[in-house]
Amino acid sequence: MSFRSNIATHVGRLSRWALTKFTGGGSSLPGKLALTIDPEILTALGENYDVAIITGTNGKTLTTALSVYSLNEAYPHVLTNPTGSNMHQGIVSTFLAAPRLEKNKKGIAVLEVDEGSLKHVVKHIKPKVFIHTNVFRDQMDRYGEIYTIYKLMADAAKEVPEATVISNADSPILNSIDLPNPRLYFGFEDQMDDDVVPHHNTDGILCPKCNNTLKYHSLTYANQGKYYCDHCGFKRPALDFKVSSLDDLNLTDSTFTINDHQFKIPIAGLYNIYNALAAYSLSRFFDLTPEQIHSGFEKAERVFGRQEILDIEGKQVLINLVKNPVGLNQVIDLVGLDKNPSTFIAILNNHYADGTDVSWIWDGDFEKMADFPIEAVYTSGMRKEDMTKRLEVANVFNGDIQQLDSIQDVIDATRQATTDNVHIFATYTAMLDLRKELSQAGYIKK
Repeated sequence: MSFRSNIATHVGRLSRWALTKFTGGGSSLPGKLALTIDPEILTALGENYDVAIITGTNGKTLTTALSVYSLNEAYPHVLTNPTGSNMHQGIVSTFLAAPRLEKNKKGIAVLEVDEGSLKHVVKHIKPKVFIHTNVFRDQMDRYGEIYTIYKLMADAAKEVPEATVISNADSPILNSIDLPNPRLYFGFEDQMDDDVVPHHNTDGILCPKCNNTLKYHSLTYANQGKYYCDHCGFKRPALDFKVSSLDDLNLTDSTFTINDHQFKIPIAGLYNIYNALAAYSLSRFFDLTPEQIHSGFEKAERVFGRQEILDIEGKQVLINLVKNPVGLNQVIDLVGLDKNPSTFIAILNNHYADGTDVSWIWDGDFEKMADFPIEAVYTSGMRKEDMTKRLEVANVFNGDIQQLDSIQDVIDATRQATTDNVHIFATYTAMLDLRKELSQAGYIKK
């Protein structure tokens, strides 16, 4: 490590210590300070790690968490960025927070990386493997449409042609660009082949090779499934890792079979089984046995803001992050599993980190919630008027939708709910604000 890198590392670690001790923060600023002193600091920090990068629009955080739970079963030094600080400076902060490795020891770094930060990260640390989870329309004001997002991912992979790319084979766009990298694929093989037609409002169902409409033998959700193009022959690649059966899906957990081994994760939703499948694939890449992966998954806990369940004055409160139409629809389907009367709260912010354009809420299938046993509805956040209008148009609730002016009002409404179950949807910054207030109120311990 150069003298400059040493100075940057010491300043970064000292600032992290101070921020963590006195403010409870420190996930991003230490990295920013270190990068200001030495723009090449990440090269030095990552030199003793085998790096796995997990990227895509949805599922990065849970895939990363499940992968780390598994890899901890076999490797003593697994580094990760669990708070979702996944941009360049956050990645630097993650390495600054890591314990020093013993001499001649190597660690594994499992990093979720924002699509827009990939080029900055791979410039300095050469990953051994990429996981490509999916690409859905997401914060178009930041990244543009889906083909622009995938180009960021493909360009990063091309920068490191020796790195293996493990892709979601069920997502057509992830197989649309020929890469020089070794490839492995994961997907679902739990249905008999049939002729299946995607919902009319589905993005990305044109063949990325010839622009004709794709056809499907099976679908999981959105445009993911066993697709093929009868015009140019483009089709889903053969699977290396596959979900062969869905054994039990409910509101709190999921049981399923991958490559003839049954697994259970403490989180619901078909979309999260994709995340578990991606984590399984990465763990197998690092030579873990199915038994070790099973043991790791058994120890998994919910990731903050993703189906986090809290007890607030006797109410069971389920918090879900929402940020784009496909993810929103999956969370709506999840709430549909709750047959008990419930209260629904939607918090919509549009800071930069949320995406400033909130028009995506109109592509979510809120109309489906009209049949749910919802007894009260509240909205809050910077764009609560937009959220209220969307829910009124969807006829989600027959009564008045009440608008709340602050996160404290959201917590008060939750405490005073007349139902035992409360479902909260929150955009990214809203979720952070909510968790901070809940932590200060003693409802969240970490």
